[in-house]
Amino acid sequence: MRKLLYLILIAFFLSSCEKKVEWQLQTVNTNLIVVDGIITNEPKTHTIIINYPVTQINEKPEPVTGATVLISDGDSTYTLTEQPVNTGRYNTNNNFSGQINKTYSLLINYNNKVYTAKTYMVRGLEINPGNIYLKNPNNNLYHLCWVAPPFNTPKPAMWEVIIDWSMLPEYNNFNPDSCKSRLLFYTLPTLDVSQIFAPEIEKVFFPKGSVINLRRYSLNKEHAEFIRSLLLETNWQGGVFSSVPANVLTNLSNGAMGYFGACEVVSVSQTVQ
Repeated sequence: MRKLLYLILIAFFLSSCEKKVEWQLQTVNTNLIVVDGIITNEPKTHTIIINYPVTQINEKPEPVTGATVLISDGDSTYTLTEQPVNTGRYNTNNNFSGQINKTYSLLINYNNKVYTAKTYMVRGLEINPGNIYLKNPNNNLYHLCWVAPPFNTPKPAMWEVIIDWSMLPEYNNFNPDSCKSRLLFYTLPTLDVSQIFAPEIEKVFFPKGSVINLRRYSLNKEHAEFIRSLLLETNWQGGVFSSVPANVLTNLSNGAMGYFGACEVVSVSQTVQ
């Protein structure tokens, strides 16, 4: 009984010593811009997205509008157009395509300040993944079981998996966006403890008849290092071995953040049988 009273007194004194603390948080530099854009070997419209940073999770970023955006390959210079207007999305023409082993420069002129970045496109690998899904006996749906190796020193890559079952008759009354899923996987030239013991990600289940489009993006050495630094701050945090927070790498100059990349894309499709 005496021991119980002793513990109650300790709990009482500990709870009475709480003190409200007002944290002086650092404000965001309003002149900072964040750039996100990849050009590929596919003839299509390529987009460079420029926003201001956000201060809250899931906050919608404010677009950087009215900038002059150019891409150069050493032989020609291409002027990008902001479309739709005031969205911060700067587009090439609809048949622009990059070339393997070529270097590309990005130039952004905004508020009398010039930001630049350089990148180069490396050749990737052909892909023949076979079936990358398994059936779940509990609900007769399917899930991805394997996409790509996490480690490959000479050939790093980003893998984009787009799964679509919106065309199936039994899902005609569903919102099409709820019947699609986009997942990203990475093959990097390094293998981190944080990567091996990363937090478990949610499984995506999809029905028979779904179409899986698998796209492999080749990464040069610098691009792979950027993605690794990004994953260390996002997907790989919160596991058994979290890393010390640090700034994400960038190839942008003049204090801008983000990355400008160039990737060869190889894609294959399969239907879930």
